[in-house]
Amino acid sequence: MDDKILSILNTKLEEQRRELVNVVSDGGAKSYDHYKELCGTIRGLQIAQLEIGDLVRKIKDNDDD
Repeated sequence: MDDKILSILNTKLEEQRRELVNVVSDGGAKSYDHYKELCGTIRGLQIAQLEIGDLVRKIKDNDDD
């Protein structure tokens, strides 16, 4: 898999995460349940970004071999 594709995906996830962080920090949550949903989505995006970062490192390590 091309690490450029993963980099583009990671950038998109970061954009989405920042948008949601802005919603939360601006008081945009309509209720506590909505706030919890936003926080869960933000956490999920962070986990996805970590997994993508790990995958990119593994790809680069394999390319070095």
